[in-house]
Amino acid sequence: MKILIVDDERDVETLFRQKFRKEIRSKTLHLNFAFSGQEALEFLEHQEPPKVVYVFSDINMPGMTGLELLERIKQKFPKISVSMISAYGDSQNYNKAMNSGAKEFFTKPINFESLRKEIESLIE
Repeated sequence: MKILIVDDERDVETLFRQKFRKEIRSKTLHLNFAFSGQEALEFLEHQEPPKVVYVFSDINMPGMTGLELLERIKQKFPKISVSMISAYGDSQNYNKAMNSGAKEFFTKPINFESLRKEIESLIE
C-alpha cells in the first residue's frame, strides 16, 4: 500500500520511518513524502492513475494549506483517502476537514496506534 505523507517539517520523515519500520521492511507499506501541498499534487499527478491510496497531510503549511490540498485531491482523485493532522484540535479545522471529505482528523502529537489502525482498515 502506497501512502503519501505531506508536512513542511522534514523531521516527520524520520519519525514515520521509525514508527512504521516493520511494515516498510515487510513491504506492507511504501511511504512517500512531500514537503508542501504543491509538491504533493505534483507527485500525485505524476502517475495516471496515482498509485497512492492514502494521503496523510498536515493542515498548517506555508503556501497551499492542508485543507486546500484536501479539496484539490478530492476533486482530482476522489478515490484517494485523505486524513488530516493539526497541532491545534480546534473545531473549525476539524469541521472544515470532515466536510471537505477527510477520512480522519488527528492532532499532534500523533497517536501512531490510532494511525496504524486507520491504515490497517484501508488494507483490508
